Amino acid sequence: MDSETGNEIVKEWSDDGHKVHFEKVDVTDFEAVKQAMSDLHHRWGKLDVLVNNAGITRDATLNKMSPDEWQQVVDVNLNGVFYCGKAAAEIMREQESGVILNASSVVGVYGNFGQSNYVATKSGVIGLTKTWARELGRKGIRVNAVAPGFIETPMVNTVPDKVLEKLKGQTPLGRLGKPEDIASAYVFLASEQAAFITGTVLQVDGGLVF
Repeated sequence: MDSETGNEIVKEWSDDGHKVHFEKVDVTDFEAVKQAMSDLHHRWGKLDVLVNNAGITRDATLNKMSPDEWQQVVDVNLNGVFYCGKAAAEIMREQESGVILNASSVVGVYGNFGQSNYVATKSGVIGLTKTWARELGRKGIRVNAVAPGFIETPMVNTVPDKVLEKLKGQTPLGRLGKPEDIASAYVFLASEQAAFITGTVLQVDGGLVF
């Protein structure tokens, strides 16, 4: 999320009477992440939920992908999840409660042409999710992942229309997902309704068949 959008959301929610704070953080910088988590902890007194949602793409086939394109995606999509999860878990262990939700993807489950870097990171996120669920459960911390299908976002909107129509044809529900579909999944997994769910990867993909 860019600063302009973040500040707009703060104003909108503040006008509705909510207490909101926005802070832009480089998730590839572990020290910056730790400081941001510490600041939030001191501001609110506790940390209930972390949603690891930062992600980028640098698509290319194996033959054409540069080491730099590989590393950029790994730094944000995998290292960023590790850094934020590690910093949040330190606080959550002390309070013996909390929820960590990681953004994976259906391509992390199935693979996808021309996305070696992205697929590797999203598969890695699934591994982190299942491992952290085992490590942190005894401290009252739940860890789950959401694996979206193809969602109407700026990232997906760059895909050619012909490809999008093909994807819709592979989706039993016959449409792309909406951001609200993913938000609802996160809200459910963060809620008490999911109190006995941990280590799970929830695919929100309309039944997509690769």
